[in-house]
Amino acid sequence: MVTRLVLVRHGETEWSVNGQHTGRTDIPLTANGENEARATADTLAEWDFERVFSSPLQRARQTAALAGFSPEIDDRLLEWDYGDVEGRTNAEIVAERPGWSKWADGVGNGETAEDVGGRADDFISLAGSIDGEVLVFAHGHLLSILVARWLGLPAQDGRFFPLATATVSVMGTKRSDGIIETLNHRCGSFLPEKPVDR
Repeated sequence: MVTRLVLVRHGETEWSVNGQHTGRTDIPLTANGENEARATADTLAEWDFERVFSSPLQRARQTAALAGFSPEIDDRLLEWDYGDVEGRTNAEIVAERPGWSKWADGVGNGETAEDVGGRADDFISLAGSIDGEVLVFAHGHLLSILVARWLGLPAQDGRFFPLATATVSVMGTKRSDGIIETLNHRCGSFLPEKPVDR
């Protein structure tokens, strides 16, 4: 049985900076995103992973490579298919549809939160069959939903677990319950230094 599931959201992209929904659009990391990805290497090097997985999209694969890993590719780790809202920001959508939430209202011509939750459940079943620690490189909303499902919560409750780019989160167990050991751990020296008090 898997002892820990370590989750890494990919590094920064142009669309993550702008707040655009980035589902299946296959865009690369920014230069800062590449630095973010490299910064995860030291933290992840402390672990002894039995297996490493990644979404097939290049932003996740690049993050894995820059962190020093050659992952197995798994389509279940693709980001939410945002359908009609792909490339759009929440602000743009809410201006047209006040009160809109992808979690409750859906995206139109894409996946529901429950659809993504089904893929997360399938991946959790695979991970559960692995003896040891498992590392995953994937996407913000997919991983938020995976966290919710690990805890036994509905997929829509993924909205309570937002993950920043290039952060490391650790899922574990206590007795038979899934638990969060760490959420949104920011790695490395890419963070701006605090100003010196002169």
